[in-house]
Amino acid sequence: MALLEVEALDAGYGDFQAIFGVDLWLEAGETLAIIGANGAGKTTLLRTISGVLAPARGQIRLDGGPIGGLEPARVTARGIAMVPEGRRLFPSLSVEENLLVGAYGRRGRSAGPWGLETVYGLFPALREKRNNPGTALSGGQQQMVAIGRALMSNPRVLLCDEISLGLAPVVIRDIYAAFPQIKASGCAVVIVEQDIGQALRVADRVHCMMGGRITLSGAPETLSRDAIHAAYFGASP
Repeated sequence: MALLEVEALDAGYGDFQAIFGVDLWLEAGETLAIIGANGAGKTTLLRTISGVLAPARGQIRLDGGPIGGLEPARVTARGIAMVPEGRRLFPSLSVEENLLVGAYGRRGRSAGPWGLETVYGLFPALREKRNNPGTALSGGQQQMVAIGRALMSNPRVLLCDEISLGLAPVVIRDIYAAFPQIKASGCAVVIVEQDIGQALRVADRVHCMMGGRITLSGAPETLSRDAIHAAYFGASP
């Protein structure tokens, strides 16, 4: 039994269906990248897994227990945390206060490896900025706060939505350099990315989405450039 299982999942917004019959699974300690163009359904998938959206049809299970349709706070309490697109830090809170907000998500579960000191060890730049307003930091440092905030709940599954969006390549490199340590802590990771190269470098497996459906799956080393292009855009180059 996989840690996270998604089966025949349909979801959307009102009368608009954004994903169709999606199946995926994730093992403990594994990194799964989901790639695709804008509008492919990637963010909708993460929002449905995290409880922001309710499934229209299908199942989402964590450790075999159903979580589809639970409120986001209950999904977080079960062990799934999300780093949302755009970071969404609390502007009135300091860096450290933003991080501490994430710790509330672990109520009712035993403590894990992530706390303030381990997050500061993962992202040393945040320690010296700990008393600064979170939104006064650079975009890359704000992204580090958003990742650290999610880790503070000590999740079993970390969902990351477009964490490289709008950041310089050197900043993206520094952020992604933290993922081996996150994985080593036992946390499984789902990364939604438009940056195909970055996704292929960090993932154990890759799903490509187009039009709300998974169009290609496999280990990065088994997927050819032409196959990815066809699955991403719907036509060969």
